[in-house]
Amino acid sequence: MDRIKRLSYEVLETHKSKFGEDFADNKKILDQVSIVRSKGLKNEIAGYITNYIKKEIREEKVKQAQAEASKAQELQAQAEPEPVEEATPETTETPEVEAPVETTEAPAAEATPETTEEKSE
Repeated sequence: MDRIKRLSYEVLETHKSKFGEDFADNKKILDQVSIVRSKGLKNEIAGYITNYIKKEIREEKVKQAQAEASKAQELQAQAEPEPVEEATPETTETPEVEAPVETTEAPAAEATPETTEEKSE
């Protein structure tokens, strides 16, 4: 694992609630919770933490949007059971029509071999 990621995760394990989306604030907080002597290393760690927090916030928003969309779909599904029930008798009639068609095809298939046997004799 990269040094920046490893150090960032170590800091986030204990002080995650203190960090936010602002890079400058995260640098100040990093100074308070740890000792980083290198300015460049401190900036990289603070930048990684900032990007990590922003990414988590974006993912949370996406999850909330998906949850709201699924709730809306459930509400629509609950509001539409009556038309579905009306469509059910129509669906019941359709298989009755299909059943005689299957029966009609079966005797035709049986008649073909008998006809072939009669021609053979």
